[in-house]
Amino acid sequence: MAPSAAQIHTQLDAMKAAQLRDGAPTAALRKDRIGRAIALLRSNKDALVEAINADYSCRGKQQTLLADLLASIEGLRFNHEHLDAWMTRPAASEPFPGVAARVEYQPLGIVGIISPWNFPIVLAFGPLAGAFAAGNRAIIKPSELTPATSELLAELIARDFDSDELTTVLGGAETGAAFSALPFDHLVFTGSTQVAHHVMRAASGNLVPVTLELGGKSPVLVGEDADLQRVAERVMTVKTFNAGQICLSPDYVLLPAGRADAFVEHAKAAVSRMYPSIRANPNYTAMIDVRGFERQLSLVDDARQQGAKVVSLAPAHEDLSDPAVRKMAPTVITGTTQSMRVMQEEIFGPVLPVVTYESFDEALAYINARPRPLALYYFGDDTAGQERVSKGTTSGALVVNDAMTHVFFDSLPFGGVGASGMGHYHGEFGYRTFSHAKPVVIQSAGGESNLLMRAPYLAATEAAVNGLIDG
Repeated sequence: MAPSAAQIHTQLDAMKAAQLRDGAPTAALRKDRIGRAIALLRSNKDALVEAINADYSCRGKQQTLLADLLASIEGLRFNHEHLDAWMTRPAASEPFPGVAARVEYQPLGIVGIISPWNFPIVLAFGPLAGAFAAGNRAIIKPSELTPATSELLAELIARDFDSDELTTVLGGAETGAAFSALPFDHLVFTGSTQVAHHVMRAASGNLVPVTLELGGKSPVLVGEDADLQRVAERVMTVKTFNAGQICLSPDYVLLPAGRADAFVEHAKAAVSRMYPSIRANPNYTAMIDVRGFERQLSLVDDARQQGAKVVSLAPAHEDLSDPAVRKMAPTVITGTTQSMRVMQEEIFGPVLPVVTYESFDEALAYINARPRPLALYYFGDDTAGQERVSKGTTSGALVVNDAMTHVFFDSLPFGGVGASGMGHYHGEFGYRTFSHAKPVVIQSAGGESNLLMRAPYLAATEAAVNGLIDG
């Protein structure tokens, strides 16, 4: 039974009281918490893989090991290894003669984490790594769409952590709405842009700062000099990973005019090498539920009805229409128009529309005319083209000659911009996000800077101020 809003609030109050009572945790305690999180994931690796597979009905084991378990452990380990350096107090400065100043990074307090179903471990433990490094406690609200995984995580966390340092809240949309409205010290939400509006509105009631990790339509821009076989192989690798149910999945391809058919052929070859079969293939992930499966079919049908060319990349002998199996075939759509739903909505599946352009300027303008994406993927070896894309567009991240690989680098910030999100975490960026940067100033014995504000204002004081202004 899902807890009531009052029960969750009581838990939050208890954690806040414990944080106030114990003060900011030492580096040793922060490392201990991070270490226990790593141990939890390592020692329960097989059970977590099985739980996620049960929730999906079929989820590639290696996909879970790589994207959920390894990525979580690497992020936690990176923070563990670098925490001492991050916690080292910045060197004191002297903004005025005799005055000492420094910045202290304090824990915010209690961080709420609303994690989604598509990567239910890493999108909970990724933010948690930063929250723990910064000295916070946390409450995780996992998705109700992955009940086996969420219940297992709740059980394991309760076993390895005191309830006043880390706990979970299980429940559906109503619980999530109540969770969003609680007076956390920071709230992290990973999910759709549509739901983010509600989360941010609820958090604003308590002026809770938010980090929103959303999605949108991340484009693949293909330059004139790009090798189409390489483009197709690398794009389809990510587009079929987790069956495209990824916020960073390529959402459409911008190709030079006249190259669409060649790209489709290379995509077909790449998919056939990776997945010679799909229906009974344990490495090809199912859509999370029937609703998700049927939505993919409706996106394709809408495009077909409006005149697009639809190319299924499924093996010729396989029937993938059964909603009980929920295996959506990789599908490329050419001849797209902006009236098609597939060009208006985030796809979140293995469907890939293609758009063609006549000039590079036209392609950049096309991207810039749309909401800012979580990532932009540019394929082309020409450094001038790479520079034009980097300087001429705005996205959460830019990856050149690949897709999505940036998310595995903990030394880089992860986050969106505009409609694709706000704020970021990973590594030191997460440590800073979940900390309060508090300036500390120690006035000199003579208080010279204070005297500049003190009446009566004498000619000598005015001269001193003018001297500072004039340099």
